[in-house]
Parts: sequence; C-alpha cells; structure tokens
Amino acid sequence: MSERQKELLKEIVESYIATAKPVGSKSLCKKLCCSSATIRNEMALLETLGYLEKNHISSGRIPSEAGYKYYVANLMKPKELSEKDAYKLQRIFRNQELTLSDAMEACLEIISEITNYTSIVLGKSSSENSLQQVSIIPLKEGNIVALVCTDRGIVQNKQFHLPSTIPIQEVVTACEIVNKMLIGTPINEVSQRLEFEIKPVIAEKIDQYETIFSIFTQTFHDFASKTNETVHVNGKNLLLKEPEYDNVEEIRNIMEKFEDRSLIEKIDSTGHDGGVNIYIGAESEFDPNVTVIKTTYKKNGEEGTIAIIGPKRMEYDRVVGLLTFINKELNKEDE
Repeated sequence: MSERQKELLKEIVESYIATAKPVGSKSLCKKLCCSSATIRNEMALLETLGYLEKNHISSGRIPSEAGYKYYVANLMKPKELSEKDAYKLQRIFRNQELTLSDAMEACLEIISEITNYTSIVLGKSSSENSLQQVSIIPLKEGNIVALVCTDRGIVQNKQFHLPSTIPIQEVVTACEIVNKMLIGTPINEVSQRLEFEIKPVIAEKIDQYETIFSIFTQTFHDFASKTNETVHVNGKNLLLKEPEYDNVEEIRNIMEKFEDRSLIEKIDSTGHDGGVNIYIGAESEFDPNVTVIKTTYKKNGEEGTIAIIGPKRMEYDRVVGLLTFINKELNKEDE
C-alpha cells in the first residue's frame, strides 16, 4: 500500500467513525491535495484490496473489516486519557476502603461514561486467597445460609434446607470445627483438607455428620467453581444509541447476547498477551457486528478481564488509550 493510500484509508476510517456516513471523493480532495478523479481511483484500488466497501445506498465508501484491522495495526495512534478522566479512575483504584471487586464495578461506570460503549468486567479470584471465616446463618422454615469469606475480601454464600431432624446447633458446632482447623488455608487446598482432616473430627462429635458435612463440601465446591463467574456489565443500552442498531431485530439480537452469560464469558477465554487486545467483527466471538477491546489485570490476589464492546465503527484510539491507562494502573506494583 502506498503512503497516499495509507493516508486515504486513515481519513476514510476516521471520517466514518465520526459520522457513520459513507465517505465520498469530494470530501477528501482538500485534505489529500488530490483531484477527485485521483481519489476515486485510489478508493477503487483499496476496494479491490479488500480494505473498503461500497455502501449500497451511496457512491461513498466505508471501511471493511480488513480495513479496520489494517487501520488498528498500522495507522492508529492511541489517545492519551485526559487529566480529568485519569483522576476519576485513579481515585477509585487508590481507594483503600474499596475491595477490588467494588472498585472494578465503579470503574465500569466511568468507562461507559467516557466512551459511551458497553463495558464488562470478568473477574476471578486466584489461589492466593485463603479462608478467613465460614459462618452459618439461620433463616426461616428450616433454611440456612453458609457464608464463606477469604482474606482478600471475597464473599460468597449458598443456601440449604436443613432437615428437621438435625438441630441447628450441630451445624454451628461443625462450623466452629471448620473455622478452628482451616482458617488461613489456601482456597484451593480446602476441599482436600475438609475430606481427610475435618470429616473424621466431625464424625466423632456429631451423629448425622454426613448430611452436615455435605453442606460444607457443597459450599466450598461452589466457591471454587464460581471463581471464574464474577461478571458485571455496564451500559448495555449505550450500544443501542449507535446507528448500527436502527431496527428491532438488531436490537433484540444484541440484547439476547448480553443476557447470555456463557457468550460473555467467551470474551475472557479469547487469547491475550497481557496488554490491550482488539477483536474486530467475527474474531470477537461475541457478535460479527461489534468490536471487543480488552485488557487483563491481576491485583491483590484477584485477576480478571476488562472489556469494552462497541460497533466496528468504534473510536479505537480513545478506547485503546483508556484501556492502556487502566492496564498500567491495575498491574503496577503496590506502593
């Protein structure tokens, strides 16, 4: 691709991102100091190369998926975050009173406010979490809640129905044994120690120990299986403001995808290199008409993925600049 063709492609991509309107040759003549005929010839060549497409309702061109990919890889320069927006995010990340999970939820609101796109965080706790406490909370009608808390502030609960033949005090006694023997144990070691160390002790002191023991085994099993299931989505409706979603069928389709948890979790499974990664159209594995830009974090024993979803006609330079800033903030060593 010649330098003029690169400049032309850059102008067309950025114009279409800004206006959502096909770009004609006349609007580019002054910017590129070329005649309309020259621009049309170059546009035709870029179309032949697969970087532009002709809109069916206009003589103008729009970027193809390949055009966006070339622009991102070769022509785009990330924009630095404004001081105001940087301060908003830093104030959240440096707030010692917030758990990381709460900080990420607050971060999503700011991301969607800055970009006007949908933002997602997919979090998971790492093996660095250790058991801090297990609590049993009695409810009405024979129901109880088992509450697990880690030293990193991660809390999860599971509800059970307790048979009338089992006194609540026996469950509390078993809970005291678990706390006495397992506090400080890494979460990924709890289930094994529960089976081989705790079960014999509970069996000696409690008659219906099998039923009570199953409460704790299920609780910890669920805790372990849910480490990849923390999903928060902010600004789903923002995407609907884009002209790409101008009919009911397109709106219904994208909203159904946002409600599909397994589809959202695929965003986290897509490969990444630790920086900011861009997946355009079909390669996003979410929807062929969107772009997903994401980064990962690991801090205070928790790790996860932050993703921004927008149309393929996304302001790539702003979003990449934003996620680059967040990546550095979250992955820097604690001072």
